[in-house]
Amino acid sequence: MMKQMSQTSPTLTLMAPSRNPSDNPADLDGAQRAVSAGGVVFRHMENAVEVVLVSRRREQLWALPKGTPEAGESIEQTALREVREETGLETTILKTLGQLRYSFTSHTGIHVDKVVHHFLMEPVGGSFEDHDTEFDDVDWYDVHEAQRRLTHRNQLHILDRAIELIAKRGPNG
Repeated sequence: MMKQMSQTSPTLTLMAPSRNPSDNPADLDGAQRAVSAGGVVFRHMENAVEVVLVSRRREQLWALPKGTPEAGESIEQTALREVREETGLETTILKTLGQLRYSFTSHTGIHVDKVVHHFLMEPVGGSFEDHDTEFDDVDWYDVHEAQRRLTHRNQLHILDRAIELIAKRGPNG
C-alpha cells in the first residue's frame, strides 16, 4: 500500500484513453508511472441521481471504484472489471469522463506519477453483496452526498463532469 505524502494539483484531461496501459514509459526524471481505471456508476431515482461510492472504514476513505490493469487489458476492460470486483455490479460504459493526473511519494520514498481514467457507467446487473473484500462498504449515494463524502477531493472534478453528462442525458437516457 502506498502512503500519500505529497500531491500536486489534479489535472482533468478530457481525451480518449490509451488502449494499452503499458504505453506509459517511466519519466525521464526517474519517477514511476502508474495507471488505474474506474468509473462513476449512476442510477436515476424518483427525484435524484445516485452514484456508487466505496468505503474503507479503518482509513475513513470514501472513493469512486477504480483499480490497476491486468496484463493485456484495455483501459475500458480494466474499468469494467475493477468496478465489478469492488462493487459487485455489472456495468456498461456510456462515455469517457476524462483522466486525473497526480503525483505522490510512496511509503518507500519513490515518486509516482499516476493517471486514472474514469468512465460514466450504468449498472446492468449484479449485487453489492458480491463485492470483494477490498472495501468495507459499497452503496448508492445522492450525488450531493457523494460530493461531500469523497475523501480525495480531486475526484470531485470527475464526479462533477459525470453530473453534467447525466443531466444532459435526462432520466430516460
